[in-house]
Amino acid sequence: MGKPTGFMEISRQDRKYMLVADRTQHFREFVIPMADEEVRKQGARCMDCGIPFCHQGCPVNNLIPDWNDLVYEDNWRKALDTLHSTNNFPEFTGRICPAPCEAACTLNLNDDPVTIKTIECAIIDKGWQSGWVKPQIPQHRTGKRVAVVGSGPAGLACAQQLARAGHAVALYEKADRIGGLLRYGIPDFKMEKHLIDRRIAQMQAEGVIFRPNSHIGRNVPAKKLLDEYDAIVLAGGSEQPRDLNVPGRELKGVHFAMDFLPQQNRRLAGDTIAEESCISAQDKHVIVIGGGDTGSDCIGVSIRQGAASVTQIEILPKPPVKENKGLTWPHWPNKMRTSSSQEEGCERDWCVATQWIEGENGQVKRIHCVRLDWRQEGGRWVMHEIHGSEFTLPADLILLAMGFVHPVREGLLSDLGVKLDERGNIQATTVNYQTSVDKIFTAGDMRRGQSLVVWAIREGRQAARAVDEYLMGSSDLPR
Repeated sequence: MGKPTGFMEISRQDRKYMLVADRTQHFREFVIPMADEEVRKQGARCMDCGIPFCHQGCPVNNLIPDWNDLVYEDNWRKALDTLHSTNNFPEFTGRICPAPCEAACTLNLNDDPVTIKTIECAIIDKGWQSGWVKPQIPQHRTGKRVAVVGSGPAGLACAQQLARAGHAVALYEKADRIGGLLRYGIPDFKMEKHLIDRRIAQMQAEGVIFRPNSHIGRNVPAKKLLDEYDAIVLAGGSEQPRDLNVPGRELKGVHFAMDFLPQQNRRLAGDTIAEESCISAQDKHVIVIGGGDTGSDCIGVSIRQGAASVTQIEILPKPPVKENKGLTWPHWPNKMRTSSSQEEGCERDWCVATQWIEGENGQVKRIHCVRLDWRQEGGRWVMHEIHGSEFTLPADLILLAMGFVHPVREGLLSDLGVKLDERGNIQATTVNYQTSVDKIFTAGDMRRGQSLVVWAIREGRQAARAVDEYLMGSSDLPR
């Protein structure tokens, strides 16, 4: 490494946020970038640790020590090339990835990991600012046609890799704009959408044809793809939300998170939301059910819309403040985390189950909850309601953010007849990503279930190589 003693001489520094009072007045990104010199110092902290466990933590197999050292040496251009060699969209992961690489960093044994995510974001942002990110147009065309269904990170990564291999790629998206959940699930304050637009422009120059407003199995027959393409990649995500089956679920004001979040993204994109379908948190007591990232996004949007209060309830126990490193490292630990949205003003409660929802004149007004006791029985955790612990919260808007169970089956999947696994995802292995139907492949959440953007990019890249091998007999694409 360029500075073997850097981790002893330089303390960890990370990007700062705008003040809560300022950032909650708008929907723009609020992370304050670090100066180049400070980023270089942070790169110098990367140890010559022999076995870079950060590689194990990173699903896209980023060459983290390499570009850390290149940044320290002030060789940003080569750092960018190294970063792009494994990750098509580091500006996405540098903003919204939870950074399992940092959990796996050797310095995390002392709770002091290298600021890998910040360095990654600095490299790609500098690359765009310097004009280094260019289309990679293939030198030859194969004459093979591939359809990719779904324009989230898995579909985008797959399409870009296949286009660079010389195939004619058409990417189908059911929504009116490209990006999948990057476009209509992630709030703008976490990732602004011009970042997607400039990648779309790059991919168009590389030969990818984008077809928005194309819902396969609805307004575009699935048979059309089978007839017209040499291979098909299903990368549509896991979009069937987990529902809350309690009395009062049908009341007005109870919505899935993914009915709420896209509306705000559409407003910021200039769309007009019809009054009868508008979901707003303004002046309302908001209850968010679910403690994950989607629930956190609901909190941040609700606060910016002017909610009277926001309360997040989680059915699972409160995590420990600090993990046991001897048991968890270098794996992703279960521990107490507070997101930037939760810091902005939110009550949080754990071991809480919803019993029923109360309304007046068809509109939700209160939510009735009970506290839970989790016990191990027969080797598994079982929850029990605590008698006498019932309580009620005011609720004008209830947002269900309890995760997703599997891909939507009606339409595309049922028409194609692909086999599903025991969890309801498309059955395929990571060896060849092939489904049970010839020439149909799958990648991302549609195959592995609800997961992270880094896993989606990884699977999209690997599926692209599998498709290239299927079409050409061999492939030079990285795996």
